[in-house]
Amino acid sequence: QQTKKMNILITGVAGFIGFHCVKKLLNTKNNYNLIGVDNLNNYYDSKLKKDRLKILKKFSKFNFYQLDICDNKRIEKLFKKHKIHIVINLAASAGVRYSLTNPEPYFNNNISGFFNILNLCVKYKINHLLFASSSSVYGNSNKFPLKEDDETSKPLSFYAASKKCNEVMAYSYSNIYNLSCTGLRFFTVYGEFGRPDMALFKFSNNIMLNKKIELFNKGKHVRDFTYINDVVDQIYKLIKKPSKKNIPYQIYNIASSNPVALKKFVQFIESALKKKGRYKLLKMQPGDVEKTFASTDKVKYVTKLNNVSNLKKGIDSYIKWFKKYYFNQ
Repeated sequence: QQTKKMNILITGVAGFIGFHCVKKLLNTKNNYNLIGVDNLNNYYDSKLKKDRLKILKKFSKFNFYQLDICDNKRIEKLFKKHKIHIVINLAASAGVRYSLTNPEPYFNNNISGFFNILNLCVKYKINHLLFASSSSVYGNSNKFPLKEDDETSKPLSFYAASKKCNEVMAYSYSNIYNLSCTGLRFFTVYGEFGRPDMALFKFSNNIMLNKKIELFNKGKHVRDFTYINDVVDQIYKLIKKPSKKNIPYQIYNIASSNPVALKKFVQFIESALKKKGRYKLLKMQPGDVEKTFASTDKVKYVTKLNNVSNLKKGIDSYIKWFKKYYFNQ
């Protein structure tokens, strides 16, 4: 196969999935040069983003630019300068709850910004665009496991709507311009360096500080928790697997396909921290779905990756990192 260097542009590299994705690519033997972009916004503590970046900047094969994907002119300069072959778009406003009260950044980053990426991919004849979607596009389904061709036209939050919008935009570009696009529907990704607005951090932190944990839907939620290492292993394999179809578009669930009740999840955290939590049982939040549970047959068929990290082990590993990073323990 080709030995010439492939230039991969990854957006959102200081984010949780972006950071791990770059780290995986840098630590694996390959012929990739990585160009990383992030606007380092302060949606959550930017110290965490800067600490992730510090780790990545130690590698010579990594070039970082503080840029916003909404800034079309500056992003285009990168495409010109680096002759990009592959784009992995992970830059986005994340989180369902924040989108309920602040829909605007979701429109700007997730829809407008993605539109810029699509146009530049066409203009600079990119070989393959991989982009982040979300399990939230499935809405409140009661038919499990969720399959890629299930109904996704009833998003319950504007965040979910923005991700569905990405899928539809990408499909149209695949159709019109023959652009190879792969959408990744991530299911509750967790792990080291995870976002502080996610349940794993909030629960762990509150237990450590003897504060109550808020359990929405009285803790009856069920989630398909997916360990970050499994996620980036799949992405790594999919880079070289663009669709061969007439319209070169495809979508995959990226999940563990192993749903766990929220209460069980909390027990694993308590056991890792060796400390009991106190709970505040709350009612269902608007925009939330009761259960997620993905079929991963489609992605496994393509990548041949069948191993799924054990949730308890994954949480143990996270808690080790968490105690060291936040509590110097």
